[in-house]
Amino acid sequence: MSPGTRAKKAKDSNESKAELSYELLRSRILDGTYVPGYRLVVNQLAKEAGISTIPVREAVRRLQSDGLVEVVRNVGARVATFDATQVEHSLQVLARLEGYATAISAPHMGPEDLAASREINEGMFQALEAFDPAAFTALNRDFHFSLYRHCPDRHLGALLESEWARLDHMRRSTFTFVPGRARRSVEEHADLLRLIETGAEAREIERVARDHKIATAEALHGAQTPPGPDGNRSAG
Repeated sequence: MSPGTRAKKAKDSNESKAELSYELLRSRILDGTYVPGYRLVVNQLAKEAGISTIPVREAVRRLQSDGLVEVVRNVGARVATFDATQVEHSLQVLARLEGYATAISAPHMGPEDLAASREINEGMFQALEAFDPAAFTALNRDFHFSLYRHCPDRHLGALLESEWARLDHMRRSTFTFVPGRARRSVEEHADLLRLIETGAEAREIERVARDHKIATAEALHGAQTPPGPDGNRSAG
């Protein structure tokens, strides 16, 4: 085997291992195995996986780009911690993406699709009544993906997956963090489904879907704003 062939095989092997390492670490972060603040010691992770540190370092760099890992001075790489400002920013970005995605998905949704989305939203209401934040959060994600899984723009779908992954990692439900927002969120979902069912204009569907997410961002912002001298929180 020539040196060039050996080098190519080694490169391909490292790339494959880096991809596997990335998927493994990402899944462990998103399922809570590695909680926010958990230190990602490259040598230790590589030893556990039985591979060199090179593909693990590459995986950690990718996760840092995804916003799931942060590098802290004198600490090193760790699973990103909850940051209300970061969540608010992600929600603002998601609002724009989601508004457009929902609008262009609407024409592709039939009666059965709408019924499935309504069933998920009903599940959210039941989770609200049972005070089950984990179920509420999971169903909220399911609801929105039940709409824009019909999105004809695959690139847009990938962007939505990426932003939702950030929020999934935070795993802070508006149910527990801004509880007054949860019930209204379910009502807004129902309003959005009615617009889609009645064939409302795309720009109206986009506006309502966008405003729905922005309202959550604003509620989170309000929850983080200290009360003023009069005891009220600034509108921000």
